[in-house]
Amino acid sequence: MREAEPGRPWLSLYGSGVPTELPSPPATLVDDLERHAQGRPEAAALRYFEEPMNYRRLDDLAGRFATLLAQWGVGKGDRVALRLQNDPAFPIALLGAWKRGAIGVPLNPMFKSDELAYHLNDCGARILVALESLFGDHERAALGASVERVVTTHERDFLPVHLPLPFPLSQSAPKATPAGATDLVTALNATAPCARAREQVSLDDVACLVYTSGTTGPSKGSISRHRHLAYNAAVYRAWMQLGPSDSVLGIAPLFHITGLVGHLGVAIAAGIPLVISHRFDAAELLRLTERLRPTMTVASITAFLAFLNVPGAEGRDIRSLTRCFSGGAPVPPGVVERFEKAYSVRIHNIYGLTESNSPTHAVPLGAQAPVDPASGALSIGVPVPGLDARVLDLDGSGREVAAGEPGELAVKGPMICAGYWNMPKETETAFRDGYFLTGDVVVMNPKGWFFVVDRKKDVIICSGFKVWPREVEDVLYRHPGVREAAVVGVPDAYRGEAVKAFVALVAGASTDSADLLRFCRERLAAYKCPGEVEIVPVVPKTASGKVLRRALRAPNLATVADEA
Repeated sequence: MREAEPGRPWLSLYGSGVPTELPSPPATLVDDLERHAQGRPEAAALRYFEEPMNYRRLDDLAGRFATLLAQWGVGKGDRVALRLQNDPAFPIALLGAWKRGAIGVPLNPMFKSDELAYHLNDCGARILVALESLFGDHERAALGASVERVVTTHERDFLPVHLPLPFPLSQSAPKATPAGATDLVTALNATAPCARAREQVSLDDVACLVYTSGTTGPSKGSISRHRHLAYNAAVYRAWMQLGPSDSVLGIAPLFHITGLVGHLGVAIAAGIPLVISHRFDAAELLRLTERLRPTMTVASITAFLAFLNVPGAEGRDIRSLTRCFSGGAPVPPGVVERFEKAYSVRIHNIYGLTESNSPTHAVPLGAQAPVDPASGALSIGVPVPGLDARVLDLDGSGREVAAGEPGELAVKGPMICAGYWNMPKETETAFRDGYFLTGDVVVMNPKGWFFVVDRKKDVIICSGFKVWPREVEDVLYRHPGVREAAVVGVPDAYRGEAVKAFVALVAGASTDSADLLRFCRERLAAYKCPGEVEIVPVVPKTASGKVLRRALRAPNLATVADEA
């Protein structure tokens, strides 16, 4: 058992195989790629469905893309936007951009044309790499002045033509390069990698602009340097004790910080395979897990809920996932229990932000996360190596609060971003004395476990009492008919704010709003109980699984839910 240190009681909770500190990364992730390509060229780097791509091939294709960028006049510091799903084109283009010294800008494939235009203009991308199916007339009109070339790929690319298509691709449209676009595979095949295209890239160079999900305001480009990505890839590798026999199941989208670092980054750092399958399909991912036996994954709890809802899922063998972590959205204890009962796999909580380049806190491997007795929240774990975490008073004074008191989580460490792209005022506001202000309300208990109570901006003030939506949601999740739940504050002439719940039901459930209200009244103080429960087909979420509370407060929820 490790000794706790003053101010860092969590050190005694670290697993025996996890160091309390990690050295600065010696190399970038693209350096790691080249090292594996030279030392272990035949080792699998990717498994697209069941088709492998080794490190030599991945490095070669990334080198060819870097050469193309050089031919197009794209150099160090230029931005290359990626509007892709979890396809081989994503790592090929991103790693190729890094070889050239360019900055990758992963974009959400679900963006509508106005959103696409905003992000392309904000980052000033010169190249856009996109799926054919995501580049039509609306997207063409949204390109803006900075984009000089569009490169397209198809979800069937990099699969042998003689193999039957995996189920998620069987309904995809035939390959047809849009007019005016450059086909990625054709261009790569016609290009030989050129050593002169490889720029010297340092750990302090900018690697990516990763845009925040925009749940509380306009999306901002978080500046991730190569050292930030490499450091937290090393955190994942050490925390989950990954070795050469392990592999990563790519559930999270690669354009999201979780997929970028917790899937692609850690796989490259460790030199192990990453299993990807175009886009999320719970039944297909279950099949691939049984077939390929990946050992590690990290995803939002909504993905694991989808696993539970696959028809005939009980009895499926996914016990190879010995390192199963969930982050990006609150994790109800009841869901963790259901998942472990169904699959004999324990979900460990993990916490991070776009601005922290994935994890700042995690539950030690094999540990049972405690539940906060006051709020009912499942612990997000303890700070990862190298992180300095503080809990600051909610009054904005900057004073640290005592263990057991709620406050805003502030973090500092080698994984925290360099600020926001072209937003100096927002960058200044986001930091205090070198600590990034997360906006999350947390409690740290005397042993060092951290619990997220809620978003600072999501606190509901009802008749002067503070209500954390998370506490009400956890109660609703204990009802057997509830599939998804989200709670927000709505204006109330008498109380200031009232509690309103939105619930999506389990298929076939016979419960109704009145039943759910009775269920809450039996388990919550009167001021915490929802005044209304609205049954909805689906709770609107971001691509990473975070509840879009601003959408729930919108007057036309149905429209927002359709778009989410």
